[in-house]
Amino acid sequence: MVQQLPAIIVVTPLVISFFIFFAGWRQPKIAYPLAVLALAICSISSIVILNTVNTDGAIQYWLGGWKPPWGIEYRVDHLNAFILCLISLLAFVAAVYACKSVERELPEKISQFWCLYLLLTTGLLGIAITGDMFNLFVLLEVASLSGYALVAIGKGHATVAGFRYLIIGTIGASFYLLGIGYLYIATGSLNMADLQALLPSLYASRVVKTAFVFILIGFAIKIALFPFHAWQPNAYTYAPSAVSVIISTAAAKTFIYALIRVIFTVFTLNFINGILPIFEILCWMAAIAMVTGSIFAIKQDNLKRMLAYSSVANVGYIVLAIGLAPSASLGLRPAVMHILNHAIIKAGMFMAAGAFIHKMNLGHIKDFTGLGRQMPYSSLVLILAALAMIGMPPGAGFVSKWYLILAALETGHYVFVAVIFFSTLLMIVYFWRVIEIMYIKPAKEGSNIITAGVAEAPLSMLLPSLLLGCLTFVIGFVWISGFFTPFLDAINSGLGLGGTP
Repeated sequence: MVQQLPAIIVVTPLVISFFIFFAGWRQPKIAYPLAVLALAICSISSIVILNTVNTDGAIQYWLGGWKPPWGIEYRVDHLNAFILCLISLLAFVAAVYACKSVERELPEKISQFWCLYLLLTTGLLGIAITGDMFNLFVLLEVASLSGYALVAIGKGHATVAGFRYLIIGTIGASFYLLGIGYLYIATGSLNMADLQALLPSLYASRVVKTAFVFILIGFAIKIALFPFHAWQPNAYTYAPSAVSVIISTAAAKTFIYALIRVIFTVFTLNFINGILPIFEILCWMAAIAMVTGSIFAIKQDNLKRMLAYSSVANVGYIVLAIGLAPSASLGLRPAVMHILNHAIIKAGMFMAAGAFIHKMNLGHIKDFTGLGRQMPYSSLVLILAALAMIGMPPGAGFVSKWYLILAALETGHYVFVAVIFFSTLLMIVYFWRVIEIMYIKPAKEGSNIITAGVAEAPLSMLLPSLLLGCLTFVIGFVWISGFFTPFLDAINSGLGLGGTP
């Protein structure tokens, strides 16, 4: 049964999404429980897969029984087992949060929303589990098209934001498709394991080099690495609240996973270090993103837009960790840590922002005066997540930044240590502004905030956000304890990187 789970985890949300689409027109009330059921099955399956991989090693599944490279292979090792859990659990928690939010923001599009939500989850899970480059493209498009529609389904500027996301996202997908086309011309194969074996004799080929550059540009657009981030601020800002949560966390981190998989599994370190040294460029692009994203975040008045630019900066942290991985004994440990940490922290932040919109119709930071007293628990989630993001010990952000600093020091990149500290100072500036307005500045007369009494978000929105708010510090304790160190070392080992320093 466990060997079938790689197929089940992708097929389940796909099938139920079509059922919701056709049945939801007459019975929209069934859409939500069916979506939650599908995501619960995916979450349980991903946990079982993770446990199996951790105890018995990688799982292989051949679709239709066709042996690769002729058939499509699903292959799960420690890295994508981790990503599968992250996607499915975040999607489940975000779905619980989304119930009241969707009813309020999209009352006539409930079944369409949950159909698209499950299709997005299907695409993300498929990206994480596939071992085929073209199948990854197909699933990338399933996730992307669903994401475009989920952004555009909102009101006001959401349609334009979704269209912009569509145009720029399609350019990114086209670059990736051109890249795998060149790979197929050079090798005649698109299976990742087969490409890993075939490419070493072709490393000097201009076709292979061109393929890598195209794929890298495509993923840079998809993950919104500065300066390829133009689609992200509007998409995160104007999307429905629940959509902002899922695309800023599960979707963004899945695309980063795909970049890691292609770099370290398909092309491998021998190609990157010996033929096309790109890691130094990635590190500098990441450093610029860390500073520029934070500067733009300071200038924003809309909370969701501020968080969007904060995500641009934090993508820089992850890409910097990827760039330092080959030469640091920590390997990908800082990158994997920050993928999880940022996903949890940013999910909590966007949930708090969605709660403010849902209850008070507040999106602009200048209107938050007295909000800390009016919505104390939602405000607490935002504060906990902000402290963890800044790097207050023992928050999750502190641990991943600490390991990233160690990697930079070990590799002699002292300038990146300075960049990390400077970016952190900028984070303090834009998060402190929110804290000051929420808790210190008095509410103005005529403001939407009523200082007497408490008017919190519904429990279905509040509990998931409180859970994530607490996890921002619990995860920090878990990282510090070293409980996951063997697992992180297994990820490094599987990608040919260093172990424990």
